[in-house]
Amino acid sequence: MILSKKNDYARWNWESYVYKEKARAHKKLTDWGRQMVMQLRRWLPERQLVTLAPAASAGVVADSSFAVIDLLWQLRQLKNPICMITRFRLDAALYEPATATAGKIGRPRKKGKRLPTLETVAEDQHTRWKRLIVQEWYGEKKRSIEITSQTAIWFHSGQPPLPIRWVLVRDPKKIFKTQALLCTDVSISAQQIIQWFVRRWQVEVTFHEVRTHLGVETQRQWTDLSILRITPALLSLFSVVTLLANLHARKQKLPIQQAAWYLKKLPTFSDALNIVKETLSAQRYFRTSQFYDEVRKVPPLRPPDRLSRRTPAFLQVPFG
Repeated sequence: MILSKKNDYARWNWESYVYKEKARAHKKLTDWGRQMVMQLRRWLPERQLVTLAPAASAGVVADSSFAVIDLLWQLRQLKNPICMITRFRLDAALYEPATATAGKIGRPRKKGKRLPTLETVAEDQHTRWKRLIVQEWYGEKKRSIEITSQTAIWFHSGQPPLPIRWVLVRDPKKIFKTQALLCTDVSISAQQIIQWFVRRWQVEVTFHEVRTHLGVETQRQWTDLSILRITPALLSLFSVVTLLANLHARKQKLPIQQAAWYLKKLPTFSDALNIVKETLSAQRYFRTSQFYDEVRKVPPLRPPDRLSRRTPAFLQVPFG
């Protein structure tokens, strides 16, 4: 949806009305992200982090909503800087680093010469692409892609200059469109950026599965405290089911439920949930005796009477 100035003004009035009687003010998505990352760095001041938040030094993998110069610049200014990897616009304004000019009066320059946009770089026939095989690429075991990468200064009027490393990703099979990634740590290689960014797919799949099968975000509680208790409990249940299914998979393969319109090669969370349900039901209702005192021997049955010649033929057929 494209918001115009009129829609933005209406949304601002609505948010002002909602938060008018509340103690806290409205927070933008980038404010929540900044608070989360700062709190994580406060808890682990010296540890190297790799955090996936549809989130390396410490790293946060995020979506294009967090590709904001102000936010990324603040993360770089920390005592132990946090590197952030996000999707990047193909038409962003990129520049060369500013060079110091001796003897020139005035404030120093923030940026250098303007560079071509990433959209122009992707369409240029002289661009050198490197073939890369990525493991666990969005639900696939292995995927061949082509990448190219350089460093630049991302600058916008009124914002501080931000040194970045950009990575262009192209699909040789032409299935997905060419896309760009941004990394605030220019010393990290393009291959490592791709590997870290692909990990966000596992987080997205986790959120999708807990919404579909465990009812996250569809709870019927009305109080905030109930929601705060139920959501972590359901996410913990997802981890418990995964661990129990993993124990079963070590002994034998997980059964995969198939459908006529969708054939699966690998088990999903629904298959893991089904095997855990069956195992718990068998233990609860159909388990065998664990102690000798619980064993009850069934007395032997009498030998069956012989069938005579007068017995009808249909009774002579053994059943079972």
